[in-house]
Amino acid sequence: MKSLTQKLFRFFQIKNFQLAEEKLKVGSYLRIADNENSVLIAIIENFNIEVGIDSDRTPSRKYILESNPLGMIRNGNFERGGDTIAIPPKKVEPAKKDEIKKIFEEALLEEKRFDFATLSTNKDITVPVDGDKFFNKHIAIVGSIGSGKSHSVAKIVQNALKAKNGKYQGMNNSHIVIFDIHSEYKTAFPNAKFIDIDNLRLPYWLLNSDELQELFIDTEANDHNQRNIFKEAIVKSRKEHFSGAEEKKEKLHFDSPVFFEINDVLNFAKEKNEEIVEGLRGGPKAGPLNGKLSNFVSRLENKINDRRLEFLLGDKSKNISFEDTLKQLIGYTENTSNVTIIDLSGVPFEVLSITVSLISRILFEFGYYYKRLRVFKNPEEEVNNDIPLLLVYEEAHKYVPNNDLAKYRASKESIERIAKEGRKYGVSLLLASQRPSEISETIFSQCNNFLALRLTNPTDQNYVKRLLPDTLGNIVDKIPTLKAG
Repeated sequence: MKSLTQKLFRFFQIKNFQLAEEKLKVGSYLRIADNENSVLIAIIENFNIEVGIDSDRTPSRKYILESNPLGMIRNGNFERGGDTIAIPPKKVEPAKKDEIKKIFEEALLEEKRFDFATLSTNKDITVPVDGDKFFNKHIAIVGSIGSGKSHSVAKIVQNALKAKNGKYQGMNNSHIVIFDIHSEYKTAFPNAKFIDIDNLRLPYWLLNSDELQELFIDTEANDHNQRNIFKEAIVKSRKEHFSGAEEKKEKLHFDSPVFFEINDVLNFAKEKNEEIVEGLRGGPKAGPLNGKLSNFVSRLENKINDRRLEFLLGDKSKNISFEDTLKQLIGYTENTSNVTIIDLSGVPFEVLSITVSLISRILFEFGYYYKRLRVFKNPEEEVNNDIPLLLVYEEAHKYVPNNDLAKYRASKESIERIAKEGRKYGVSLLLASQRPSEISETIFSQCNNFLALRLTNPTDQNYVKRLLPDTLGNIVDKIPTLKAG
């Protein structure tokens, strides 16, 4: 269809396309009409100039337009996809403004329309999306530095909040959590719940086994003694502080979400490192691990006494409950803006992945258990998660990269689980990254909505191109030349 349409314009002079409301350029829309009831709409993708000589030997110049068909306007309604037209058509001219509006503004029912963008060639024309399909599926925003990623994220979230007072009601009871790496979203959302390193409190005892080992174990040393002592000490401490039934206490394990005292672990490791046992001849001798845990003990002490980790290992982190942690992160009762900004700019880089992993897992498990509870109470209920979450990951390649390094294992597993299962429990993702090719493929492949801004890296361009339909290939080729926004 495309090559056919291109041929249609080989002999139309540029002067035939002068309309007051349309300046002809790449990206302009054309109407190809057989009659007024059926109009093919196409978009100009390229043009060139053909110089020749007329039959009377007069030099001539012709402008040749290359266009791609988008769909038909039939009986006042736009239908995506091409259709047969007579060759040559009776009339080819720039599409009228009201016809272009039919492509975008009239394509959705009012109650489904979510607006955050306008047409680049005509700012008066709004380009809406189906809000339910947009927010209920994972979103990826990609673009090089300075292309407008953060502005796009802010614009989408701001318009989602404004939509509560409009006809689209899909975001009314939802909550948006933004992982802000560079401390740049606070001014965009002055009424949002704001959490930074000074008031963030996360319970270290809710870390899972991978996160705990990533935080406290020297993974490069690959010392099984450290791992065994660490695991034994945590299980022992969990049981000592557990106040439930005895049979439940005996079932506690390394991953149980039950409180343990980190200083118990340090003291246990010190005892094993300094242990003296009775020898074969009755005299004292060094224990089996005496002196072998010195590096481990030192690492534990450094972590526990590191003031930068107060938000995770301090006294307040020992006393905060799961419920209070959840209220801190979402806080429906404290704030009406539906947005929480978690400013991670003050979090040490070596624990950034763990911090993101823990918060993500807590929010996912909230959605998971909340749905299960509603289903248990009313199995016939169709809508069993009425407080959906949108998790916004700024600079996502920093904590879910496409590699298998141990320090990213925890965050990758947490976010990959959300990418694969989150939608069933009302938890959606919005990933923003300047390097889409460096993001976990498992996560990126689960995204259904893409906002592609300017990308200058060829690897990233090809990565995005593979994700899109073949019919959009020429649009992707223009990604390196897009202006900001």
